[in-house]
Amino acid sequence: MTFVIGVDGGGTTTRAVIVASDGRELGRAESAGAVATVDDPGRAADSVRAAVRRAAAEAGVTLPAANMWAGLAGAGSVAAELAVSQELDDRSLAVQVRVGTDVEAAFHDAFGDGPGVLLISGTGSIAWARALDGEVHRIGGWGRDLGDEGSGYKVGADALRRVTWAEDGRAPATPLRGDLLERCGADEVDELIAWIETASKSEVAALAPLVVASADAGDTAALEVVGDAVAALRGHVRAALEATGPWREPASLVLWGGLVAEGGALRARVVEALSGMEVRLSAREVDPPMGAARLALAESGRRRTCSPRTRPLAGRYTSWPPSGS
Repeated sequence: MTFVIGVDGGGTTTRAVIVASDGRELGRAESAGAVATVDDPGRAADSVRAAVRRAAAEAGVTLPAANMWAGLAGAGSVAAELAVSQELDDRSLAVQVRVGTDVEAAFHDAFGDGPGVLLISGTGSIAWARALDGEVHRIGGWGRDLGDEGSGYKVGADALRRVTWAEDGRAPATPLRGDLLERCGADEVDELIAWIETASKSEVAALAPLVVASADAGDTAALEVVGDAVAALRGHVRAALEATGPWREPASLVLWGGLVAEGGALRARVVEALSGMEVRLSAREVDPPMGAARLALAESGRRRTCSPRTRPLAGRYTSWPPSGS
């Protein structure tokens, strides 16, 4: 049986799906997170291999597949993409391997080859948009040091910062102090220094729902943090619309990620903030590994015109340098 593999790898989880050449899903599985890096590309490749092997076992197929498209966090960097691509080639999971970003995979599931805007707010944040003429634009996604505004990480880090401000008298006392100390396993505020130095990005992001709950209860500091996050996400969408416009009708917008997908802690606030903008909100669920699988199927269809080492881009990047996300 001819089949392809779609992979979605993020900071906490890697998901793989096996899809037959006619588009039928045959099996899927998960493993630990896979983030593309230059320093340790083998780690991401090992996570992908673990998820793929489990999915293949569930599907009852024998590797290698005809094609694999792996959407991995961090693969916006050309160097990281190439490093992980080589590692995946060496693991013999598929005859043809293509590495892209997890955002590309999610966008393809949401919109295929069509236009639209995808706003993601989870551990990190980014907006990805395709104009009517096919040009692709990325807004944000510059990582936790330079960007990630409106993300779980940013909300968590900003809330911790407000606690330190209150501790030394630069801001009023906040109920966040006790809540965050307990969540971080700390007794005193100065212990947060060591905690955040060793905490993963996802651990900091996991504080966000607590901050939103505090904002719901009326805490001023939490309201400021949440307000900044919502304003930042609205700014992502505004910039995406400006980059891809003009639109003949309201652009289709999908919200995805733990904070803004259906049931997410920030979804209602973000939806309200977007009212009045020229967008049409779509309620569809996004399945990034299936989006990656569809890209793998498309790559298989292009194999007659592409050499084995050719890696066609999913779109024309016009508004950003190809850096990590």
